[in-house]
Amino acid sequence: MTAPFTPPPPPHEQSAHSQSHSPHAAWPPSGGAGHEGAYGYGQDGPGMRTELREAAVITVAVALTGVLLGALWNWLAPRIPLIGEVTDGSWVVYVKETEGEQAIGTDGTFALLGLAFGVVTALVVFLVRRRGGVPLVVALGLGGLLGSLLAWRFGLWLGPADDVLAHAKEVGRGVTFSAPLKLNAKGALLAWPLGALLFHLGLTALFGPRDPEPPTYGPDHK
Repeated sequence: MTAPFTPPPPPHEQSAHSQSHSPHAAWPPSGGAGHEGAYGYGQDGPGMRTELREAAVITVAVALTGVLLGALWNWLAPRIPLIGEVTDGSWVVYVKETEGEQAIGTDGTFALLGLAFGVVTALVVFLVRRRGGVPLVVALGLGGLLGSLLAWRFGLWLGPADDVLAHAKEVGRGVTFSAPLKLNAKGALLAWPLGALLFHLGLTALFGPRDPEPPTYGPDHK
């Protein structure tokens, strides 16, 4: 007596059955939509064009805050007192306090303000776009440098006049007046971009998004 004959399943059912028990069934095919979503940039962040556009906006926004830095520098920087005298019929301008440290204080004020602006701008940029990226970091550093240059020139423009002889004649003989602002240590211009980059790097390392964990394989995978 023979057993009843059972026909084999159709090819498409057999293929689906084998795929359901295959350890590779959870993996999408190479180059497919699922693979791009898991390991590509489709869902992990904006495209390069969007990042470059955001970087340009950040550069301009950070640089424009240099106007505020220049105003604060002009307001907080110590002044070098000058005095005008007439000698042999001609005007001569002297430094009233020859041993004063106002010039060092002017450079130090700019550097400290630039460092503070670097910390603040880095914090704001990190909160606005926590994901980070190379274009954003470059924009932050470039914007800080441009902001420092703008603050330097704007502070000089707001400060006392450059023509000290005309200023001495205007205020009168023997009257003390302030010398024009000067930034003798040009390295202070780097306080803002360097402070911004270092602080943003620390924020990204501590609070930035972590890379996804690598996929784990089942015990049957070889």
